[in-house]
Amino acid sequence: MRIDLNADVGEGVGDDPGVLPSVSSANIACGFHAGNPALMRSTVQLARRHWVAVGAHPGFQDLEGFGRREMRVSTAELENLVAYQIAALAGVAALEGMRLSHVKPHGALYNMAARDAGMSDAIARAVRAVDASLVLFGLSGSELVAAGERAGLRVASEVFADRGYWPNGNLAPRGTPGAVMTDIEDVARRAVGMARDHAVTSVDGSSVSVRADTICIHGDTPGAAALARAVRSALIAAGIDIASPG
Repeated sequence: MRIDLNADVGEGVGDDPGVLPSVSSANIACGFHAGNPALMRSTVQLARRHWVAVGAHPGFQDLEGFGRREMRVSTAELENLVAYQIAALAGVAALEGMRLSHVKPHGALYNMAARDAGMSDAIARAVRAVDASLVLFGLSGSELVAAGERAGLRVASEVFADRGYWPNGNLAPRGTPGAVMTDIEDVARRAVGMARDHAVTSVDGSSVSVRADTICIHGDTPGAAALARAVRSALIAAGIDIASPG
């Protein structure tokens, strides 16, 4: 078995130097919800040092809300903001001799697209227009994965080791009980279960079926570096190889 282990980084929070040695893919903020050109470049440099694939992490233009506030934009605006952010990171990565491998929307944009086929199709069109070789990351079973497939993109179904799930397979909203998980043993055990057994326990105790091509550890989760190390070790101990889908 093989799976990708990814982290949201370059956001100016968390412990990127501690997290990146344990993962295989880095989702780098592109300046709209967090980050800036200098931080983008230093994060690409750090990823290159650890042989980690780099991808764009576009979000809503919402620095104040860290991209976690839902916003309504037109289809054209959504295509523009996604294409702009991918291209910005691609240019910065080129300065370091790196090419992007994937795209993963951030925060509210990711969660809204998981439910909304129109938004997902707009994101997929933007990704394909910029670089049709990029892998589109989306929540397992979501509209975003389906849109990527419709657009002819390679897709990676994503699961979250450090986030709680609702029984319908959506992520429990931040601020609700069980939404963010920080217990190292529990997070590592969940990661192995999702990769090997294709299932995760929801906040109400029911089992949710998932497809796990890539597992996310949020860079701003408390103790993210320790969580990433533990998840990596647990996956390897279970006989699961870790590699970027790109």
